[in-house]
Amino acid sequence: MDGVLARLAAAVVLACALAGCATGHAGPSPGRSPSAAGTPSSAMSPQPAPPPRPTVSAHSTASRTTAAARSSAPTSAHAAHPASTHPPLPPVNFPPGDGPLVVLDPGHNGGNAAHPAEVNKQVYAGFGRYKACNTTGTSTNAGYPEHAFTFDVAKRVRAILQAHGVRVIMTRTNDTGVGPCVDRRAAIQSTKGVRAAVSIHADGAPSSGHGFHVNECSRRPEGATAATVAKSEALGRAEHDALAHGSGLVPSTYIGTDGFVHRSDFAGLNLSTAPTTFLEVGNMRNGGDAALQSSRSGRQRIAEAIAAGILAFLA
Repeated sequence: MDGVLARLAAAVVLACALAGCATGHAGPSPGRSPSAAGTPSSAMSPQPAPPPRPTVSAHSTASRTTAAARSSAPTSAHAAHPASTHPPLPPVNFPPGDGPLVVLDPGHNGGNAAHPAEVNKQVYAGFGRYKACNTTGTSTNAGYPEHAFTFDVAKRVRAILQAHGVRVIMTRTNDTGVGPCVDRRAAIQSTKGVRAAVSIHADGAPSSGHGFHVNECSRRPEGATAATVAKSEALGRAEHDALAHGSGLVPSTYIGTDGFVHRSDFAGLNLSTAPTTFLEVGNMRNGGDAALQSSRSGRQRIAEAIAAGILAFLA
C-alpha cells in the first residue's frame, strides 16, 4: 500500500511539472510581454494629470497654442475618458416647448480671476491630454473683458433664437461665477437632443490682426460619430457665412485660411458629441474690432449674425 501511494505521489509531481503548475514565481501569462507582468506600463493605464499651472493664463491664440504644446501627450487616438474628479453635474433644466434645442457657451466667467486655484485645476481635455479648468480671458486695450462680451452676446443670441421657437441652454447663467470647467461645458453641449452648440469667444492676438475665425476640430471628437462631424462642419460654415455677411467683421487676417482654423486642443470641440463650433468673434486687441465689440449696437449686430448662422443650420 505504501508503495502504491508513493508511486501516485510521484506521478502527480511529474504531471504538475509537465503542465507548468504555479510555484509562487509564475512567469508572464500567454500573449503578455515580460515587462507587463509586473507594474503596468504607461500604455496600459491613464497618464496622471500634470500639476496645475501656477498662474491663470490670459485667453489668446498664442497662449492657447503654447498651453496645448505643454499639455500631456495623447495616450491613443481615442483614449479612455478618465473618471471625473468633479461632483456630478446638476441636471440640465430643459427649456419648455418642443422646438430644437441649442447650447450657447459664453467663454470664461467674471469670477475666474479671483479663484486661480480652482481655475488652474487640471481637467481632461480629450485625446489623452489635460489642461486648465478655464482661463480669465482677454480684454480690449481699454479694459473691456472678454467674459463680459461673450456673456452679453450670448444673451442677445438667446433672445433672438427664443423668438424663433428655439430652446436654449446656457453653459453659465451669470457673469460673476467661476467656470464651469471646459470638460463640464463639453458635457452640457453633449446633452441628449442638442441640435447645435456654439461656443462664443473673442481673441487676444497682436493688434495688427483683425477679424473673426471659426475653430473646428482637426480630429474626430471622442465619442462623436462621422455624421456628427459632418454636421459640426456644416454648422461652422453656416456661422462663417453669417458672420462674414452680417457681423461687421471680416474673416481673420492673421490666422487660419479664410476664417477657418483646425485644431485639437479645445476640450469643447474634442469632447462634444453634438454638432459644435467654436467662434472667435474678433480680436479684442485690434482697435477696429474692439470698437465694435465694446458698443451695444456692435454686440447686437454680432449676436444677430451668430443667431442667423444657427437658424440657417437648423433649417
